[in-house]
Amino acid sequence: MSSLEQTADIVIELLKKYKVSSYELLLDSNSGISTTVRLGKVETLQYHLDKNFAVNVFFGKKKGHASSVDLSKNSLEKTIESACLIAKYTQADPFNGLAPKALMAFDAPDLDLYYPWDLQAHQSIDIAKECEEIALIQDEITNSDGAELSSFQGKSLYANSHGLIAMQNSTRHSLHCALIASRNHDMQKAYEYTTAIDANDLQTPQQLGIKTAKLAQQKLGSRSLNSKKCPIIFAPHLSNGLFARLLDALSGARQYKKSSFLLNSADKLVLPENISLREHPFAKKTLGAKAIDRDGVLKREQYFIQHGQVKSYVMGQYSANQLGLKTTANAGGVSNVVVESNFDGGLDEMIQTMGEGLVVTELMGQGVNMTTGDYSRGATGFWVENGEIQYPVSELTIAGNLKDMLLGIEYVGNDIDWRSNIKVGCVLINQMTVAGG
Repeated sequence: MSSLEQTADIVIELLKKYKVSSYELLLDSNSGISTTVRLGKVETLQYHLDKNFAVNVFFGKKKGHASSVDLSKNSLEKTIESACLIAKYTQADPFNGLAPKALMAFDAPDLDLYYPWDLQAHQSIDIAKECEEIALIQDEITNSDGAELSSFQGKSLYANSHGLIAMQNSTRHSLHCALIASRNHDMQKAYEYTTAIDANDLQTPQQLGIKTAKLAQQKLGSRSLNSKKCPIIFAPHLSNGLFARLLDALSGARQYKKSSFLLNSADKLVLPENISLREHPFAKKTLGAKAIDRDGVLKREQYFIQHGQVKSYVMGQYSANQLGLKTTANAGGVSNVVVESNFDGGLDEMIQTMGEGLVVTELMGQGVNMTTGDYSRGATGFWVENGEIQYPVSELTIAGNLKDMLLGIEYVGNDIDWRSNIKVGCVLINQMTVAGG
């Protein structure tokens, strides 16, 4: 029996004397190392060891929540007592309660997400230094904002009064690099990273250093643009953010709070008919995959949008209760959503198809109103004419409304960014407003 299971047994035994109607608890244990190197010198070297306990107790429709980072028996009992006290003075909410027992993840599959890395401090320093060193010898790279290597492993246990006890283990390893390129009086910064469940699947330090340097070099000599309306391509690492907004708008919480630009959009067309969004949570050894949601409900394969039409909102048990619907096992968010491609090619081919327009490679600011859909963000990227990149551009603002932007998607490429929880390639939108600096 693991230490988390032993702790869970203690918590469950303690809960019995408080005569709660129902309960759910979460135990987490995370450890790791992170190292930052800049200009060949170690800036930070940190070891991480974090533990957490959280409990929800229910007395009828009254709910109390409390948490603690101390997992001693005395602290566990005080945390439970605090949750019960909170419930006592909390107003009853008719939408409170656990998900039905029949939906619980009693038979959750193993998704092969646990690949711990026995990374020593000197190894982490050497890898980060190697990445930065290869980058700094590239042409026009004059400075570094550092290279960082991190490795984390976590174990979590969810249990509730339905008798469910479910363990989930996962790892995540990452290498980051940030550089500055200079030409005459022009200075440009670029950032890139590689991340994986298994450290063996990371890009090599040399690959990442050279890739980051190339990104910085490509930005040198950037210009502004005259204000205009034109097609826009979002690079793959930015496209996921567009669909994250879409899924947020379809969340049960935004629907029942009436704070979504896609309010009451069930069965309505919100994307072109040749685009679908599918949740594929059981993909093995895949970033973003998960077998259980935060309510203890077993995940499932499902379409949120099929042929452009909304098939389901994104709901945990509470928001489903609010809407009078069935949970979609999305308490805590979506898990490994795939945006199905409708274009045979990646960024290069899409640029040729666009002919003239803007390729966006960076976004700045948070100018998105989820209630109205109004969208306005700072951007940098490349100007395209005759199907070829002509020059880098910066100090731009791109604007539109998310409803129009989503319906205006012409193509979704097959050059998927596998690092994201939302797997999608580059995206071509038929028209947005671009304002120069």
